[in-house]
Amino acid sequence: MLIIPAIDIKNGRGVRLVQGDPNRETVYSDDPVSLARGFEGKGAKLLHVVDLDGAFEGSPVNRDIVVEIAKSISIPIEIGGGIRNIEMVEDYLDNGIERIIIGTALVTGAGEAIIEKYSEYIIVGVDARDSIVATHGWKNVSDISAVDLIKRLQNIGIGEVIYTDISKDGMLGGPNFNSIETILSEVSDLSLIASGGVVSIDDIYKLSEFVNRGLKGCIVGKAIYDGKIDLENAISLFE
Repeated sequence: MLIIPAIDIKNGRGVRLVQGDPNRETVYSDDPVSLARGFEGKGAKLLHVVDLDGAFEGSPVNRDIVVEIAKSISIPIEIGGGIRNIEMVEDYLDNGIERIIIGTALVTGAGEAIIEKYSEYIIVGVDARDSIVATHGWKNVSDISAVDLIKRLQNIGIGEVIYTDISKDGMLGGPNFNSIETILSEVSDLSLIASGGVVSIDDIYKLSEFVNRGLKGCIVGKAIYDGKIDLENAISLFE
């Protein structure tokens, strides 16, 4: 199971938000590129990068920093945040980033053209509050359930999904295991990455029980920054 460290970028800095709230921000680094190099040095095989400003504003804002991260390390990164049309996808692909996360674009209908052209590079971020999908940087709650959206995504060629439980994100209270159980029970042939709430090695052990049912990995952010999980140790245990 992959242990995937997260770098969230806001105003050019590495931060973590509580439940996606831009007013509940902790700054962990003024240099996201150095953070990325550090995570690679500890053995990470993949980095999860989010342009938070882009997610809120609807188009990439910290694009230059993201590209610099990609060019500064040898491991792949996946990037999300405000990527809502083909031109944005192509810009990142042209700069060597081959895992592109889209979310809002799928719910609003703009993303199907992206998937039709670039499905092999697309991972869909399904962000949910109480199992209902939220969009536009988590500001808007839709009327679509996470399970129904994931099933629809499979029908248009998506095989990998990052599922984030908003209520758990940044709270250090443990993942929503029930939601993960529900998704993997109701959706077959899915590669799922869990995000939100991981606080301890015990949480990762519990998540690892889902590996044979389709869980590919988990994204860990605040727990690494706050010293609750040692990334190098977690990678040695689970990868």
